[in-house]
This record gives sequence, C-alpha cells and structure tokens, in this order.
Amino acid sequence: MSDAATGSSATPPPSPWERERPARPRVAPARTPLSRERVVEAAFTVLDRQGLDGLSMRQVAAELGVTVSALYAHVSSKDDLLELMYTRLFDGFTMPAPDPQRWQEQVRDYARSGRQLLLSHRDMARISMAHVPFTAELLPHVEALLAIFRTAGLPDRIAAEAGDLISTYIDGFALEEGMWQDRAGRPGGDDSSLARPDWREMADQMQDYFASLPAADFPHLRALAGLMVSGSSDERFDIGLEIILRGLASYLPDRAADAGPEAGPHAGRAADTT
Repeated sequence: MSDAATGSSATPPPSPWERERPARPRVAPARTPLSRERVVEAAFTVLDRQGLDGLSMRQVAAELGVTVSALYAHVSSKDDLLELMYTRLFDGFTMPAPDPQRWQEQVRDYARSGRQLLLSHRDMARISMAHVPFTAELLPHVEALLAIFRTAGLPDRIAAEAGDLISTYIDGFALEEGMWQDRAGRPGGDDSSLARPDWREMADQMQDYFASLPAADFPHLRALAGLMVSGSSDERFDIGLEIILRGLASYLPDRAADAGPEAGPHAGRAADTT
C-alpha cells in the first residue's frame, strides 16, 4: 500500500505483540583524558593568542573545556606551568659532543637555535628570563654547553660565566624582537623587516637625524649613523654573537690569535688574570 501523496510505502502501525523498547541512548563522544601534556599544549595556545599577561589558569582551563580545579591534578601552580612550558620548549634539542677545534661554531649553532626556540612562541623570552634552567630535564644542556667551553681551553672562571653570558644575550635579543612583534600587533614577524613593519622608515629617520647632528659635538654618531640601524635581525644577532665569541677566545691561553687582531690589547695575557 502506498501513500497517495508521496507514492512511498506507508509506515505500518506497531503490532500488538511488539514489546515497547526504551529509546536508544545517545552516546557521548569519548573525551580525551586530561594530562600534563594537554595542559601544557593548551597553555602554549593561550600564550600565542594572548601573550604572557593574558595567560592564566582560568584561560587554560577554558581552552581545554574543564574546570580550573581539574588542572591542579597535573600542575601545582601557574609558575609550575610556566616552568613546564619552558622545559617543553627544549624537547628534542640536542647538544653536540665538544670539539675544541669547532667550539665557536658549536656555540654559534647553540645560540641561533636557542633564539629560534624562543621566537617559536610569543613571550617565551620573558618566561625564559624568569626561570633558571637547572631542572632535571635541562641540566644536561647546561652541562654540555660548559663542556664545550672547558674542552676549548677557556679558564674555569671564564667558562663558568660564559654560559650565563650567552643565555642572557639570547634572551635579551629575543625579548626585544618579541616586544616589537607585540607592538606590531601580530604574533609573528618577518626577519627581513626585523619583525617591525615600520622599521625601514624608522631606520631612515634615525640615520637622517644622526647625520644632522652637529659634527663638533657628535662626531661618532654622525660617522656611524649608516651602520647603527642597518641590517636584518639575523645579521644584528650574529654580529653581537661574534663580539662575544671573540672576547671569549681572547682568554684562551695558547690560542689568542684565534680571536683575530680585533680581540683587544689584553688578549695575550687575559688568562693570567683568572
């Protein structure tokens, strides 16, 4: 028998002996269990979207769709969460075996990689500067960096300070870049523009201003005007790193020549002061 209006078969009425069945329950999709790893990943998402000042346990919980109290089963506090984020940043990061013939190249690679890691998430340089890297996960990296300096022949006093010096330089440089990125109102930047959309115009203005200063009062600013605000972020970072490496090389007892003629008048006897 067909429904005259639609031409389709009509639904038969239920038979008198058919048992009444309860409605089929609606099965909710299985929720992925909350874990420390998921909490950290959600924190990175919030950080990239809102920055460190906007990162809170409440925001992380909202990102995960859970209550704030649920987070505390996996992290003890916001400070603990920031430390976990900083540690996670170095997952998969490896240090080479120290090679005294290539120590400067190894430090360059370390510094460049460290800068890129900090730039991979918004405000990570600020988090880095607030947390010492002496956790169980990061101590091997610190040990490996010190091994590079000591194997190269740097005096212990200099080797002990060099790691902190390099790390502070990386943090400070990445912090400045991040501040300019935030000023530009976007989480990422283009290295060719120093992560500053208005940088070229600003650089021209600065050069013109320095060049216009009275020569009798500002001879050096005038002479260096074209060099002080030029180059990309990568170039500026590498030049600063080279200055540090040449300074460290001047402390090598028997290899002062490696630092080049620009190392300074104390290169040959610097080791005697340690």
